[in-house]
Amino acid sequence: MAIWTLHDGGDVVRPDQRLRWPATVGVGVQHVLAMFGATFLVPTITGFPPSTTIFFSGIGTVLFLLLTRNRLPSYLGSSFAFIAPVLAAKADGGIAAALGGIVVAGVLLAAVGALVQAVGIRPIDWLLPPVVTGAIVALIGLNLAPVAFQSYATDPLVATVVLVVVLVVTVASRGMLGRLSIVLGVLVGYALTAVRGDVDWSAVREASWVGLPEFTAPSFTLRASLLMLPVVLVLVAENVGHVKAVAAMTDRSLDDSMGRALMGDGVATAVAGTFGGSGTTTYAENIGVMAATRVYSTAPYWVAAGVAVLLGLCPKFGAAVAAIPGGVLGGATTVLYGLIAVLGARIWVESRVDFRDPVNLLTAAISLVIGAANYRFTQGDVTLEGIALGSLTAVVAYRVLRTLQQRGIGPLGDSPSDLPAVDLRDRG
Repeated sequence: MAIWTLHDGGDVVRPDQRLRWPATVGVGVQHVLAMFGATFLVPTITGFPPSTTIFFSGIGTVLFLLLTRNRLPSYLGSSFAFIAPVLAAKADGGIAAALGGIVVAGVLLAAVGALVQAVGIRPIDWLLPPVVTGAIVALIGLNLAPVAFQSYATDPLVATVVLVVVLVVTVASRGMLGRLSIVLGVLVGYALTAVRGDVDWSAVREASWVGLPEFTAPSFTLRASLLMLPVVLVLVAENVGHVKAVAAMTDRSLDDSMGRALMGDGVATAVAGTFGGSGTTTYAENIGVMAATRVYSTAPYWVAAGVAVLLGLCPKFGAAVAAIPGGVLGGATTVLYGLIAVLGARIWVESRVDFRDPVNLLTAAISLVIGAANYRFTQGDVTLEGIALGSLTAVVAYRVLRTLQQRGIGPLGDSPSDLPAVDLRDRG
């Protein structure tokens, strides 16, 4: 495992270096602030105990750093990809069933990591090309849109205030303030509802300042496990993207850490699900902190993990987070779910996906509609719907259509360069 050496004064602090400890702690606190907004929002939306999720995000980050041999700087926060399947699993079998699905997702992700570590990343590239990855991410955001509206409708005035604050702060502010736009928007909405007397403080008053987080044991059902399968595909894509981003920023190859990164996130997710926390993923927000500070050391991540664990040991903090009213969440989730959908399009743009190619076009088209409209397929006791069905459609459709194209069967055999460009503006 990499051991830190004191930074030698260059412009970049490498993962195996560290600043002096006061500066290291300062950067670690910045990482806590960067991850906090999204990490606490996921359990608030899904109904999981916030303290438990924060606690296991810290534990998960420690596990990730250990499994990657302290070579890959990353914070593991709550994954938004779990929100829709968790809500569906809870509606069917309660929180225990949702946790069981999270555990299964974590184990599968760890298994994928072990495979990648053994044979390389080519199987992942084959199964999840950018058009498929982008479609899966986009349909998750679109599928969650009705959930955002339900929260928004509980208090449209407060939700609108939160939405406006998030938008203005994000666009008008730079640096860390802009990265905390979600937190600031939620705080403003929280304060507004508190002034109106619409916040229930009873649980906050009764909670103690120090104590263990609330632990919940999982139960395992086939339906919950199937609902979580598409999340594994998203987590693979997120982790691979994270490793590549860090490799680019540090100008060093991290391909040999790809499998370990997937295993680290998988183990962290499985552990969180076992005790009542949300599934985890590597956080792009913290990449932003590294890019701004040029500190790629793993040492601040140990500090951030420690702070998260301490926050998780404060039940009063968790109760305060859980008391956030629905209207406040409605404003925040309107932005967040939209960003998830647009992130899918960003993957297409950055990967230069050619939508003149009918395989890419049709794969994205049908999977988006199936996911957004929450299509359902039932066969016996097995039901696939929404995100799960849309994701499966994207993976299978792409491989089948690409095979037909490569064999020159029908119009799919046409080369993308031979197809006329389509200006979507003409479609109204």
